[in-house]
Amino acid sequence: MTPEELAATPLPADTVGLLEGLGTTRAIRRYLDEPVPEDVLRAILFAATRAPTGSNRQQFRFITLTDGPKAQAAKALIGGAARQVWQRKHDNDGYQTGSGAVENSPKARMAASMQDYVDQFERVPALILPCLIRYRPPSSHEGSSVYPACQNILLAARALGYGGVLTGFQGFVEPQLRELLDIPEDVFIAATITLGKPAGHHGPVRRRPIQELVFGEGWGTVPVWAVDPPGTRHTSAGPKNPKPNY
Repeated sequence: MTPEELAATPLPADTVGLLEGLGTTRAIRRYLDEPVPEDVLRAILFAATRAPTGSNRQQFRFITLTDGPKAQAAKALIGGAARQVWQRKHDNDGYQTGSGAVENSPKARMAASMQDYVDQFERVPALILPCLIRYRPPSSHEGSSVYPACQNILLAARALGYGGVLTGFQGFVEPQLRELLDIPEDVFIAATITLGKPAGHHGPVRRRPIQELVFGEGWGTVPVWAVDPPGTRHTSAGPKNPKPNY
């Protein structure tokens, strides 16, 4: 379609409610071997460009790579780094010991998912590099102008039947990526996001109970309304907080 025809074409229908999407958007690391259609990429990246930025400067940019020669080279670069980084983490964090040695335990499933992800990285259907054109020296808060857009990408993918995951693997091959993709030095490469049609599925995410994570009038004081809705599923990961002080 021409740009003029696209401008007259509405976005695909969203079949997932916003609150449902927020509660069911999982990190998707396994994808079917099929491309992400251009109309879906258009909708997802449109959602990214609607995200807030500091002073509404809109300094974010999104390099979107699918199957061209540079896309293949970028996937190979990041995939090689991903495998090295994951191997170090796997060994240092003891993913092969304890419950990790128990078949089908959460730790073992996580390790298997990550191993499959890095092994198949060159085959991911779409790769997005969210970037930020710096307008002041690097700071600890500059991510506030680009990471909201990253979450929009993942939520929009969920709404359209796709999925993705955000990593920082690009940081280990940043000089090579800059040269390959002609990225200026004053541009912050914020993340690596891969997208595709899930080989598995989305579903309710597991987190710590809300009363362990939300405070009211001060640290450690839990509001009476901080109660999980029916059917909420929890995880044992992360430190348990003391008994709530209502």
